Amino acid sequence: MKKICLTVIGLYIGLLATFSQQVKPADTSNYQSRKLNIEEINFVSSYYHQDGNNAAVTGGIGSQKLDDFSNYLELKLRWYDRKQRLNKVSGDIGIDYYTSASSDKIDPKTISSASYSDVRVYPSVGWSRENEVKGTEFGIGLSTSTEFDYQSFGINGHYSRKTKNRMGEFAAKGQVYFDQLSLIYPVELRSGQSSGEGGYSTDVRNSFSLNLSWSQIVNQRLQLMFLLDLIQQSGYLSLPFNRVYFSDASVQVEKLPGSRFKLPIGFRANYFMGDKVILRGFYRYYHDDWGLEAHTINIETAIKINPFFSISPFYRFYHQSAVNYFKPYQEHTAEDEYYTSNYDVSKFTSHYFGAGIRIAPPGGVFGIDHFNSVEIRYGHYTRENNFNSNIVSLHLKYK
Repeated sequence: MKKICLTVIGLYIGLLATFSQQVKPADTSNYQSRKLNIEEINFVSSYYHQDGNNAAVTGGIGSQKLDDFSNYLELKLRWYDRKQRLNKVSGDIGIDYYTSASSDKIDPKTISSASYSDVRVYPSVGWSRENEVKGTEFGIGLSTSTEFDYQSFGINGHYSRKTKNRMGEFAAKGQVYFDQLSLIYPVELRSGQSSGEGGYSTDVRNSFSLNLSWSQIVNQRLQLMFLLDLIQQSGYLSLPFNRVYFSDASVQVEKLPGSRFKLPIGFRANYFMGDKVILRGFYRYYHDDWGLEAHTINIETAIKINPFFSISPFYRFYHQSAVNYFKPYQEHTAEDEYYTSNYDVSKFTSHYFGAGIRIAPPGGVFGIDHFNSVEIRYGHYTRENNFNSNIVSLHLKYK
């Protein structure tokens, strides 16, 4: 019922690979096997809990209590073709199960899978081809996401090119999402709408994005990355089950414009302080045509205690303004063309902090060969309108 995207926060920047020799067909020492190999298997499991007092379903008041259990499995395969180009295929699937106290208030008289709990399934597949001699890579991917009231289908493609000295890299990624929503209104605002599964009217939402980045290795210690995203959304951008209570005590369904343009601009930096400490920094400015502006600052430190054990404390500061169409409970009037009491688009400042512990012994975890690493992370999130959450995650890697 409520679209949830929970990400295990591991703000890592991959090192840019350096290739100094070209592959010569006659040089068998550079021959790459064309056999299909497993490159990596990742399994992530997490538990997320939140609570607050500004549920959008009940007009900006009421419990925001929610619990989410998430499991994600990713498989990566690789091989070299006849032209010694590196091909990669990836497949992954995620399954979330959550319960939500606020969603249950869509129809307070019943508790059903459509309101109180739901399961989200989101598989995806991708393929890429890298020419290590030219320093180029391109690829395509498909994804889908399914909930009781939400179906999404996505297509993406990417291209990257390294500079001749392999110190810099330009990357571009385009993504398109086609979403279909079941319009499940609050029970008192349904005008003859069927309450049975599959009996609701539907609407669409389309999203188009272009992600551009430039990475640069400045020296052995410092790496930089600049990011620019262009995002355009159109269609039904409201949530049909969010109530809005007006100053005259009347109630309506949330109403927002049918288009939205987003412009995030970001900057990342990695600084290697010797062999045991890495500093990672990130700043992002966000602006959209609904009037929302936001600033994000993230700092993370990876500290290697010994060759196979490290800890990574992190902190994220975030501040945003409200969209033009937000007002709290019973403050909207009949003169408002658009209206929402969803505190996710209100003005607030938030803090997110925690730490991760990573173990990667040379002989494999528990002595199991190729069981590369295990990582446990915990994060606590709080924002000034009495909303808080906690997430704990487990990441297992086979490589």
